[in-house]
Amino acid sequence: MELALLIDFGSTYTKVTAVDVEAEEILATAKGMTTVESNILEGLQQALEDIKPCFGGKLPDFQHRLACSSAAGGLRMVAVGLVKELTVEAARQAALGAGARVLGVFAHQLTRAETEQIDHAGPDIILLAGGTDGGNKETILHNARMLAQTKGGKTVIVAGNKSAAEEAREILLQAGKDAVITENVLPELNRLNVQPARAAIRGTFLEKIVEAKGWRRAESYIQGVLMPTPAAVLNAAQLLARGTDDEPGWGDLVMVDIGGATTDVYSMSEGLPSKSGVTYKGLPEPYAKRTVEGDLGMRVSARSLLESVGLGRLAAYTGFSEEKILSYIEFVHQHTDALPSGDEQWQMDTAMARLAIELAVERHAGTLETLWTPMGAVHVQHGKDLTQVPYLVGTGGVIVNHPAPGAILKGAFFKPEQPTFLRPQGPKMMLDKKYILAAAGLLAEIKPGAALRMVKKYLVEVSDEAKRS
Repeated sequence: MELALLIDFGSTYTKVTAVDVEAEEILATAKGMTTVESNILEGLQQALEDIKPCFGGKLPDFQHRLACSSAAGGLRMVAVGLVKELTVEAARQAALGAGARVLGVFAHQLTRAETEQIDHAGPDIILLAGGTDGGNKETILHNARMLAQTKGGKTVIVAGNKSAAEEAREILLQAGKDAVITENVLPELNRLNVQPARAAIRGTFLEKIVEAKGWRRAESYIQGVLMPTPAAVLNAAQLLARGTDDEPGWGDLVMVDIGGATTDVYSMSEGLPSKSGVTYKGLPEPYAKRTVEGDLGMRVSARSLLESVGLGRLAAYTGFSEEKILSYIEFVHQHTDALPSGDEQWQMDTAMARLAIELAVERHAGTLETLWTPMGAVHVQHGKDLTQVPYLVGTGGVIVNHPAPGAILKGAFFKPEQPTFLRPQGPKMMLDKKYILAAAGLLAEIKPGAALRMVKKYLVEVSDEAKRS
């Protein structure tokens, strides 16, 4: 058998998935507590001990051992650019698509107060953009000089105006920074070019961040930490949507992942207007788009979730008193590993997750605006039109372990009472019941066909009962 061990070093748990590549089957899964501070191999060894019984008490010889990680804060980045709606947004999309957690975005010329914010945030990498090729040079050079004075963000990736990139890099190198040049994320107005920056971020992650976060100890066992966990999930989503040369994909899809700290939304779609008479305005968005909502989490971010969705909406959804809701929010915030027990706690978790998805997909999807001109009404689209996307995939513990996942996933659906938000209209709902996505994103690096077929095999359609919820 051709066997693969796929490892996800998570912030809390290290998860392992053993796969028979030829049969395209999951043979065993297990998890152990992640222990970055002492020895990251401890959690891995614990998980491996748990899968030994599946192999007769002795681990087999895995031909492939691949890993991703979000431990020790994952990949933490700051994006700096010129115009908020253009180069800053392009830089942010490049960072998010590389699997980073974006700690802050900064536009125009950096101020002393902003560089202090960057120092306080302590990013692993700073992505410095600004100016189209041959355009504004002053801002990116000013920002390079300001970043040269910062203590945080020792590594800077320069992805701005090519006419100024070398000079910006030299400024940073002279200040003792590790500076890398890649292609401009916005070489021309309204033309995104995020893939080279994503590749540079990933390369830097492998070379420098792995060492800094204590993951190097695991390299004796695995074949390198390939990517941040969100990048592995994005990899799987894109593979599922587009397919391979030999295996068709499903086409456009939206994926939602609710965790204890964040809600991540992925869309694989060009998102162009689906109705005639609608004009697209603004920076085109990448086909593979990821957004992260740090205020929408089920445990660590429970307080901010309450603030963002509103106490009134939670009360209306559950029918519970405000006092009961506040008490539960405080409980799960203090006990981040708490699982719901009893009908009332299940109702609370359902409401929190449902409203988190509603708001997260609302922020991710495009919007439709009606402008009145002397010639009449003009309909303008900003962002992606996701109304025609045929698939919605749910992952994350609260969805996967819920008795009626449709009650949560339907929060992503288009709402007739909010027609300006271009969310999916009645997509088929699928569930990542076996947590295959991150593992498949890793396997796709070496066996994309097998990875694709496994995702198709192990994603399950949400039941009719869940759909009616």
